[in-house]
Amino acid sequence: MIGKTISHYKILFKLGEGGMGVVYKAEDTKLDRLVALKFLPSHLIDDEKALNRLLKEAKAASKINHPNVCTIYAIEEHEDTHFIVMEYVDGMTLRQKIKERANSHSPLRVDDAIAYSIQICKALKAAHDKGIIHRDIKSENIMINLENMAKVMDFGLAKLKDEAGLTKTGTAGTIAYMAPEQIKGEDIDNRVDIWAFGVVLFEMLTREFPFEGQYESAMSYSIVNTEPKSITDIIPDVPINIEQLIYKALEKDKERRYQEVNELIGDLKKIPSKVTILEKQEKSIVVLPFVNMSPDPEQEYFSDGLTEEIITDLSHIHTLSVISRSSAMTFKGTKKKIKEIAREVNVHYVLEGSVRKAGNKLRITAQLIDAINDKHLWAEKYSGTLDDVFDIQERVSSSIVDALKLKLNPEEEKKIAKRPIDNVQAYECYLQAKHEYWRFTAEGAKRALQHLQEALGIVGDNVFIYAGMAEAYFVLSHTKGEEFVKHLDKVEECVNKIFELESESSYGYCFLGLVKWKEPKPQEAIKFLKRACDINPDDTETLIWLSFTAAEVGKLSIAEPCIRRLLEIDPLSPMSHFCIGWFHLMEGHLEPVLEAFKKAHQMVPESPLFGFKYARALALNQQFEEAYSLFDLIIKNSPDDVFAWLGPFFKYALQGEKNKALKSVTEDIKTAARLDETVSWYMAECYALIDEKEEAIDWLENAVWRGVLNYSLLSEYDPFLENIRGEERFKKLMERVKYEWENFEV
Repeated sequence: MIGKTISHYKILFKLGEGGMGVVYKAEDTKLDRLVALKFLPSHLIDDEKALNRLLKEAKAASKINHPNVCTIYAIEEHEDTHFIVMEYVDGMTLRQKIKERANSHSPLRVDDAIAYSIQICKALKAAHDKGIIHRDIKSENIMINLENMAKVMDFGLAKLKDEAGLTKTGTAGTIAYMAPEQIKGEDIDNRVDIWAFGVVLFEMLTREFPFEGQYESAMSYSIVNTEPKSITDIIPDVPINIEQLIYKALEKDKERRYQEVNELIGDLKKIPSKVTILEKQEKSIVVLPFVNMSPDPEQEYFSDGLTEEIITDLSHIHTLSVISRSSAMTFKGTKKKIKEIAREVNVHYVLEGSVRKAGNKLRITAQLIDAINDKHLWAEKYSGTLDDVFDIQERVSSSIVDALKLKLNPEEEKKIAKRPIDNVQAYECYLQAKHEYWRFTAEGAKRALQHLQEALGIVGDNVFIYAGMAEAYFVLSHTKGEEFVKHLDKVEECVNKIFELESESSYGYCFLGLVKWKEPKPQEAIKFLKRACDINPDDTETLIWLSFTAAEVGKLSIAEPCIRRLLEIDPLSPMSHFCIGWFHLMEGHLEPVLEAFKKAHQMVPESPLFGFKYARALALNQQFEEAYSLFDLIIKNSPDDVFAWLGPFFKYALQGEKNKALKSVTEDIKTAARLDETVSWYMAECYALIDEKEEAIDWLENAVWRGVLNYSLLSEYDPFLENIRGEERFKKLMERVKYEWENFEV
């Protein structure tokens, strides 16, 4: 089926298969949108009963118009084949979500489960209001999209209230989620969906089912005759009101069960938001920027550095979820209340403190707050000299570990005790350097290198210093002409030094991946970035680059979990929203691209990168006047940036001003653009828009050579390339892209 066109739907790839259906991702070529197509499996194609069930599913779901229900667009027939055309939901099933969190030792939090529960119940209410009983609610039939929204799927067993016929044991639903009356073959009503929801909520919280039974018969007996497991035996800290709600949903006597979904929604909403985290080992924290109380405001680098070092220490603990530095730093100087901050980044605990550094003297205060219950767990003052800074930092981290009753394995203890640079003077240089290259400007990177060279002169070879230098040189590599190659060579020199000192360094693999990406050797790049992620799965920089590069080569299955993790540990970073937008762009979803890039731009309005991406997204969504205004603003505010140079070219190309567009492209722009795969792709778009077809394909060939291998994007989704899709050179290029895309292995 892959690659075939059925009616006006081009099949892209298989999404999944179950006993009663095979689902494919496809493109609706008439309406230019992605859809999901559901067919009967081959062994049921001639089964009239199965066909009637497929059609019944479509008819039932099509009656419901609700954001938490997967939308049915049409029932189609093509060459005696019937299929449902429905909304394509970009995400994973709730069952997969539960399993993913379990594998990462980070189970779903109560507040996540409650948020999903309210959405599921709203979907059920919409169905029940139309007289439709779902009858097969289970975690496999609920999708969680990239925006963390629940979508109820698969109305294949849906039944109208006034239909004749009973649900018999083993003929409908999935046993683990079936109500006692379903199993006994009695009349059913809305309350079977309420029971199934209770099972789903129990599963979200515990990763187990409420009733035991290895086989269907044993499970059926347990559901009808035994009491559900005790939630508190599995999760001692679960709030009592959630426990009561689940047991009421799982009442065997349906007259004592919740009678309407509205009652459930009301009780779910009464549960306080951001309630206690589920399991004792599942903790979460944000370390707020330590306030600089020093007489010299220039000592800010020291307080910021201490903040990041504590974040780094805590990030080594796999049972603790730690908000990353970039999101934590957004609260610098904030007047927000602790509870509001915790709610915004979805954590239980908050660490705040201050630093006073005067000459060689040092005074640090820190306090740990239970933001959910509004309690101070501990507060401490640490006084000493600069020579004591490493001990103080370690004591703060250890105090948090003790307060949260975290159990560390030997490797975690070793990592927390490890000092990045065991010399105070060199450590100060290192902190000053990080303060500079976090600005992500060429000037900041150059100043950072000066500090790092000084640190290197004091302590000699050091992994962290070389990693900082690699970061600074990579920032500098985003310049024009020969400077690009020179700085990239410097990054590689630093990588070699890192590996000489530490053979399995996540920093080394990350920067080696970036070097390989720019060479360009995309397969090697992604392989090394994945290795870096395996070593340090919560390093935001690695997650960003892996998601970006994987999406660009069309390997969205690699990119998606990176983006999900970024949203959990770095929800306030513009780069996290940039990665969401990039993912949607590579999927061909133009509306969510606009929203994500808008958020990134609003967070850092002075950034030419985010401004350009947002302006281009506006143009992709036909909002041309806003796009033109933003292009002009970027040109005015950042005249030396490559994206400012591209602005006039894009603007004039979109306006059809061919002569002005061509005049705006200087040799400097072309030289810089040739060295970057994304900018080369943008150049191809602009030339295609002004009907310079050969030039457009030249640039697209360069983009492909440098790693833009997303076949669906180039061959179908990108509207700015439409003018060249009929060219033979383009078609041959797409044959090559398709081959490389399909055979891209890492």
